[in-house]
Amino acid sequence: MVGLAAWSGTGKTTLMIKLVFIFRERNIRAVVIKYVHHSFKIDYHGKNSYEIRKAGASQVLIGSKKRWALMIETE
Repeated sequence: MVGLAAWSGTGKTTLMIKLVFIFRERNIRAVVIKYVHHSFKIDYHGKNSYEIRKAGASQVLIGSKKRWALMIETE
């Protein structure tokens, strides 16, 4: 397990990208959990997932054969 914490702009993401690349070269599966202190969207106006979430769904899971994302609305 690797944990990174530092001020914005100090190179955390650059370092994490390099570490993930090194792990993949060594057949080590990398899992990254990123916390942000501001709101963010992975879907946007006009997309079905956005409209369903805005309608009041407390959870929306978007999936394909290559990727999935679970959005959970919190109060």
